[in-house]
Amino acid sequence: GRINLGLEGTLVFGAMAGYAIAYETGSPWLGVLAAALSGAVFGLAHGVMCALPRVNDIAIGIALMLLGTGLAFFFGKPYVQPVAPDLPSIPFGWWSDIAQVRAALDVNALFLIGLALALGMAWMFRATRAGLIVRVVGDGAEAARALGVDPLRVRALSTAAGGALAGVGGAYLSLYYPGSWNEGISSGQGLMAVALVIFARWRPVNCFWAALLFGGAGALGPALQSVGVTGGYHLFNAAPYVLTLGLLIAASSPSRALAGAPAALGFNR
Repeated sequence: GRINLGLEGTLVFGAMAGYAIAYETGSPWLGVLAAALSGAVFGLAHGVMCALPRVNDIAIGIALMLLGTGLAFFFGKPYVQPVAPDLPSIPFGWWSDIAQVRAALDVNALFLIGLALALGMAWMFRATRAGLIVRVVGDGAEAARALGVDPLRVRALSTAAGGALAGVGGAYLSLYYPGSWNEGISSGQGLMAVALVIFARWRPVNCFWAALLFGGAGALGPALQSVGVTGGYHLFNAAPYVLTLGLLIAASSPSRALAGAPAALGFNR
């Protein structure tokens, strides 16, 4: 099992890579692809390095977080001012004459893809051979070897897949909401994602609902401001961080934090 604290760096670098490629090519979807590939590289690097003897998963994750953010800031400086094309949205609010309702029901395709992925992964982990192999490797390398499975390879590929999804998440930030590239675009959302997984008990569908909760908390301030509510704006902007802190405190005991977690996580071995 692996826990990847480098997701923050992967997210930020994916946001930069997606924005840069979208600007250079004129295609936001090529930007998403570039973000996924860059995230996969970071995830694969994490998986390979964590397979080395006497290596701490947490330390590797922090190092990759710093590396990813540093590289993103360095290579992303020329793209702070240029405007890249945004990802298109699906206007589910076409039936309404109220501008706020139409804006709220403009849904990006990546959101629907995320929902499909959550449902698909839940089914895969429960009903397919590939999903069961990933679960076995997460629970114990020895059991995987007894089945003829190479746990190091499965862990590296799984971490690469997770990194690719984090990169796509970064592209969502830079190419849709808020739809620009700057060095503070993530605001710690990669680290929030780790807390979200713990809160969701490591289950894909629960992660989707938890992401909606976190996203709703983050969008509360701008949404209220758009309808003229300005009092307590900064307090509402702090809502996702307060929520993250509260969830981490609630799940601080080992029995709660590790409920549903793979038995062979790096800090469990």
